[in-house]
Amino acid sequence: MSSEAKSPTPPAAKVVDRNKAVLDELPFADRGDFADADRGFIATIPDATVLTASGHQAWSQKQYAFIDDGPAPDSVNPSLWRIAQLNRRHGLFEVREGVYQVRGLDIANMTIVEGKAGIIVIDTLTCVEASRAALTLYRAHRGDRPVTAVIYTHTHVDHFGGVKGVVDEADVKAGKIPVVAPNFFMEHAVSENVIAGPAMLRRSTYQFGPLLPTGPRGQVDAGLGKTTARGSVSLIAPTDLIINTGDRRTLDGLEFIFQMAPNSEAPAEMHMYIPALKTLNMAENATHLFHNLLAFRGAEVRDPLAWSGYINEAIEMFGEAEAMVGQHHWPVWGREKIRDYLAKQRDLYKYVHDQTLRLMNHGMTASEIAEEIKLPAALAQVWQNRDYYGAVKHNVKAIYQRYLGWYDANPANLDGLPPVEAAKKYVAYMGGADAVMARAREDFEKGDYRWVAEVMNRVVFAEPGNMAARELCAAAYDQLGYLAEASTWRNAYLFGAHELRNGPAKIHRAAFPPDVASALSAGSFFDTLGIRLNGPKADGKRIVVNWTFTDTKENYVLNLENSALTYVAGRNAEKADATLTLERTTLTKVMQQKTTFPEAIGAGLVKIGGDPSKLLELFGLFDTFELGFAIVEP
Repeated sequence: MSSEAKSPTPPAAKVVDRNKAVLDELPFADRGDFADADRGFIATIPDATVLTASGHQAWSQKQYAFIDDGPAPDSVNPSLWRIAQLNRRHGLFEVREGVYQVRGLDIANMTIVEGKAGIIVIDTLTCVEASRAALTLYRAHRGDRPVTAVIYTHTHVDHFGGVKGVVDEADVKAGKIPVVAPNFFMEHAVSENVIAGPAMLRRSTYQFGPLLPTGPRGQVDAGLGKTTARGSVSLIAPTDLIINTGDRRTLDGLEFIFQMAPNSEAPAEMHMYIPALKTLNMAENATHLFHNLLAFRGAEVRDPLAWSGYINEAIEMFGEAEAMVGQHHWPVWGREKIRDYLAKQRDLYKYVHDQTLRLMNHGMTASEIAEEIKLPAALAQVWQNRDYYGAVKHNVKAIYQRYLGWYDANPANLDGLPPVEAAKKYVAYMGGADAVMARAREDFEKGDYRWVAEVMNRVVFAEPGNMAARELCAAAYDQLGYLAEASTWRNAYLFGAHELRNGPAKIHRAAFPPDVASALSAGSFFDTLGIRLNGPKADGKRIVVNWTFTDTKENYVLNLENSALTYVAGRNAEKADATLTLERTTLTKVMQQKTTFPEAIGAGLVKIGGDPSKLLELFGLFDTFELGFAIVEP
C-alpha cells in the first residue's frame, strides 16, 4: 500500500437524497433535548482538552469543532449528526440542588452528589487525567469539598478507570473513603476483556473508529459520547458490595437505595435512588439511544428481557423521582417525563426481544428477522430510541444468537467453506472478477451499496491484490457509512474502507494497567496462557510446572497434557518437571510488559528448580497474537 493515506469517496447523489429524506421522517423540529443538554450549564475548560503528565492528549473535543449547530453535511446521516451535536456539550452542569454532572470530558459522565461533609462521586470516567480534570472543574465552581465516597455503577472501564484521579488508595484502604459497587464487580471488571482481549481490541477499532480521521467523511461520534479516552487507567477494589435490590446505604449523611441490574448493559450493574434529592440514577441502562445487545468489539450477548424488566422495576420503585441521570448523555426532569422516558426505553427492549422470538418461532432466520422488524411509531419517533449505538438490525441478530446460536438450521450453512475458498468459487461461478465488477459498478450507480459491498468483498477475498476491486468495495463502504444512523455502523464501514485502501492498521497493544494486572488472579493469567498455547505444536507433550508465589503464599500446578493447559490451585505436584518461585508482583510486571520471564530469571526475580529445558520447551509452545490481523481482506 502507498505510504500516503488514500481518501474516501464523496457521497453519491443517491446518498445525498436518502440523507435529505431523513429530515422528513423524524421530528427534527423537536429541540427539547438540546435545551435539556444545555440546562444547568455552569462552566467548562477550553475544548474539553485534558493532557497527561507527559503532555500526551488524553482527551479533547477540539478535533470535533467542525460539528456545530448547523445542518448535517451530505456525508452524515442527519439523525447521527444530531446526537453528535448533543455530545459536543461539555463542562459542569447542575442537575438540581446538590446534584452535579461533568459531561463531555470523557465518553462517560461523572455524577457528583453533595453530602453533609463533602461529595459522593458516582463513576470516575476512563482515565485518571480526565477524572482529575472533572473534579478540578467542579471544585473551581463549588468549592474544595473532599470526596467522602465513590460509587461504581458497573464494570466497564469508562466508569471506574479514573478512580485514582479523585481518591487516594491509601485513604480507601484506611477505611476513610468507602468505595461502593455491585456484587461481583471485581471479577467482571478485571476479566471481561482478558480472555478474548486481542480480538476485542482489534474489533474495537471498527466500533469506535479511533484511528479514523475526524471530519464529515470520517469519525463524528461514538453514540454514547465522542470517542474513547487515552490516559492512565486505574482501579481500586470496592470496600462495600451491594448484593440485593432494596439494599440501602447512608453515605455522607445521604440515604441511597440500590436496585441490582445484573446481565443488562454490563454483567454487574446497579441503579440507585437518593430520596432526599428525589434523584434517580439509571447507570447505563436508560440512555438517549438504543444500546447494543452485542458490542461490535465482541462480548457475551446481553439479556434484553432482563434489561426491560429492570427498567420496569425502576418505574415501580422510584416513581417519586423528579430528576433522572445516567452515566452517559444528559438528564431528564419531571415525574411524568421520567416515567414516559423510562416506559419507552422499557418497551423498546421488550418489543425487539418479543418480536424477534415471535418470528424466530415462525422459522425465520436472523437475517430475515432483521429485515422484517420495524419499530412502531410510538417507539421509533422518539429520539431516545434511535439506533445511535446499537441498532434494531444488529440487536435482532444478537437476540437470535442468544437463544439459538449462529446456526440457522439450514444444512447448507452447517459446514460452509472458509471465506477465501468460498470467495474464489463464487467469483469463478459468476464469470470471473471482471464480470463481477462490471455488474457491481452498474449496481453501485443504482444505489445498491449493500449488494455491491457483499459481492466485492468476495472479489477482494478471491483476489486481494486486485486494486480496482478493493476500491469499488471501499467506495460501497463509504456510501453505507454516510447513510448509517448508528455511529458503530458508520465507524465500521468507514474504517473498513480505510483499511482496504491503506492496509490493516498497525496496532500496539497497551500493557495491562498496573491496577488491573495486580487485580487479575494467577488463575486468570494461566487461562490466558492456555489460550495462547499452540495445540498442534503441543501434541504428545507432557509438562508439569509448579508455581510458588512467595509474597501471596499461593501455590499452583500448571499441567500440559493432551494439548491442553490446565491448572490446580492450592498445592504443588510432587513430581513436577520444573518449579518457578517468584513474587506475585513479578508476574504483574510481566503482564504489564515491564519485563519478560527470561529477563526476570536473569535478574534473579524468578528462581527455577528442576529441569529448565522443560520450561523453555513449554514457553516455546505459546503463540504471539498479531493485533493488526486482517478483517476486510484475507
